Amino acid sequence: MSATLAKADWNPGAYARFRDQRLRPALDLLNAVGQMGAGDVVDLGCGNGVMAEALRARGAGRGLTGVDASPAMLEKARASGGYDAMQQADIADWHPRQAPGLIYSNAALHWVGNHESLMPRLAAMLSKGGTLAVQMPHQNKAPSHRVWLTLAEELFAGRVEKMGTPGVMAPVKYEELMAPLGQFRLWETDYYQRLTAEPGSHPVRRYTESTYARPVLAMLEPEEKADIIRRYEEVMHTAYPVRADGTVLFPFRRMFFTLTV
Repeated sequence: MSATLAKADWNPGAYARFRDQRLRPALDLLNAVGQMGAGDVVDLGCGNGVMAEALRARGAGRGLTGVDASPAMLEKARASGGYDAMQQADIADWHPRQAPGLIYSNAALHWVGNHESLMPRLAAMLSKGGTLAVQMPHQNKAPSHRVWLTLAEELFAGRVEKMGTPGVMAPVKYEELMAPLGQFRLWETDYYQRLTAEPGSHPVRRYTESTYARPVLAMLEPEEKADIIRRYEEVMHTAYPVRADGTVLFPFRRMFFTLTV
């Protein structure tokens, strides 16, 4: 994640609440990695280090470096003991010490702007035969995400432009940008996640407030935050009804690509 967003540091506990739902696409991305070049594996935007063990196994003896801008997340990742090295860095400015064989980035690059220059720059860092593997949420047009910004614009007009919410380009833009650089694969998957309701809150709110809505909520005073959450939950009960067993079936779309140079 970027250093701008890390200023209001991540809450590892809130993020880990939905560990299983977030782990599935991370493993799917890793399973899609074929060729790797000579050099280390870089977990770019490593968060709390949940993928360290799997990346180490896939790396087959390569060194493993975790990179993140969040001190709180890096502390958790360091405690896992899974990394050979760790770097606190803004992804927008990060550069490896040596050319990696794999740059793996799960659910991180959508927090970083200027993808038109960022993605080719990351690809150029790879060793010959190396792979860039990326997964990003592609959910911004769904009610779960769109309603946060709609309400912010309605309730706090003129302030929403200052809120650094994540963005992703259209899939065709990545294909046009990256396909000329090497062997490129691009796909999307809808994950249907069974979320359990918590007393006094809608589960989709709990899911999104720990990630997508962080920049929105961080800009608000406590009374404003309570107001937008109340209104958001009213919409979520219509968009994602809680079923008789207290659960919600929540569809979440994610974009994946791999590039081998």
